[in-house]
Amino acid sequence: MAPEPGKDSDMMPAAIARSAALVDSTLETVLPQPHGPQARVQEAMRYATLAGGKRLRPFLVLHSARLFGVDDARSLRVGAAIEVLHTYSLVHDDLPCMDDDDLRRGRPTTHIAFDEMTAVLAGDALLTIAFEILADARTHPSGDIRCTLIARLAEASGHDGMIGGQVIDMLADSGFGAEDVVNLQRLKTGQLFEFSCEAGPILAGAPAEDRARLRAYAEDMGVVFQITDDLLDVTSTAEKTGKKVGKDAEAGKATLVTLLGVDGARAEARRRAERAIAALGPHAARSPELSGLPLFLLDRDA
Repeated sequence: MAPEPGKDSDMMPAAIARSAALVDSTLETVLPQPHGPQARVQEAMRYATLAGGKRLRPFLVLHSARLFGVDDARSLRVGAAIEVLHTYSLVHDDLPCMDDDDLRRGRPTTHIAFDEMTAVLAGDALLTIAFEILADARTHPSGDIRCTLIARLAEASGHDGMIGGQVIDMLADSGFGAEDVVNLQRLKTGQLFEFSCEAGPILAGAPAEDRARLRAYAEDMGVVFQITDDLLDVTSTAEKTGKKVGKDAEAGKATLVTLLGVDGARAEARRRAERAIAALGPHAARSPELSGLPLFLLDRDA
């Protein structure tokens, strides 16, 4: 019997660890081995990507695809593509011209471990290899489906997606309200989550209704993720999170935590988590991993 949707969050750490191990194995095969005079940038690509982490975006790809019977080998390649693209964004976010961070996942950021020029180029290379992975016939035999994946990821990561959100974030002021913050975060963070959840039905050639259902789930789940991330910036430590904390307060940034308070932000995160699970509809009982994730995120401490 399937567990009650959203209630089985105790199994999530093991499920996330299993997925991460599969994704890491795939990343090893798609990332270049350092060779020739370009070895330094390839070493930096591997350093940034193989630094660990929960691999939540590939987790979403894998389990959204399993709903429709997609072979794991295909969804793991899509998961690897989204992970290298996400890593590029982190490498660039950490640069002195952006957030100027020196710690990521508990070790020196890429521009500290190598140098600024290498970090910029490694990020560029990770961005481009993401589309190389999706364009490969091993990801899916149908050229139409590969093109759909490429177009949707380009949209999610570009000027009206992640990059657009980053620009708004860099230019944001303390006068932002809750609606402004949610819009910013939906672009900067949420669009990649939405792509990750849509990738499963895209790979399966499933109806538009399934894509819409999983996109709605991802939209609220992404807000849950961002609120809990912002809560960690206030309540946790660098030792636990593997990155500098207190950055939002230091920069005077408006977040749902600064606008609603810690208790108010937690309440909003719970409301969004429950709405995300409801959005899954009949898929919730069929995927305890997807239905368990939003409530699991509520209690994360890293």
